[in-house]
Amino acid sequence: MAGQGTPATALLAKRKIAHSTHSYDVSADAPNYGALVAEALGVPAERVFKSLVTEVDGALVVAVVPVTGELDLKALAAAVGGKRAALADRAVAERATGYVRGGISPLGQRKRLPTVLDSSVLDHPTVYVSAGRRGLQLQLAPADLLALTDARVAPLSAR
Repeated sequence: MAGQGTPATALLAKRKIAHSTHSYDVSADAPNYGALVAEALGVPAERVFKSLVTEVDGALVVAVVPVTGELDLKALAAAVGGKRAALADRAVAERATGYVRGGISPLGQRKRLPTVLDSSVLDHPTVYVSAGRRGLQLQLAPADLLALTDARVAPLSAR
């Protein structure tokens, strides 16, 4: 565990939330990154979620969707009462969250952003999200992820 501390793991420890961390070695530039992470962890890909920083009507919003699907931008906009959604610029996302691409966690962000979790998150006893660093995933209960991010749940993933 030494040397694995991130703002996300610090938040979980401070709140005494049951979780585990899992290291993996996958290049952030690899095609099909999420599926490779799931394979490296030995878990079904539908239990591994990616955090995407988006802009909905000019405001930053985090969408957390399974790596097995694509983010439905229209569904995200509708979930937060907006009209138009697009992926945020990489530099904007990294600056707002304090994390780098491939390691953006929905937890412990520099600036707490509104978050929407894909409804499939509720289908699993535990899910995996970035721990805030490339090569490190967090496993935790969906209810804890929901509570810590103060997220809303909506169908966001286009398969």
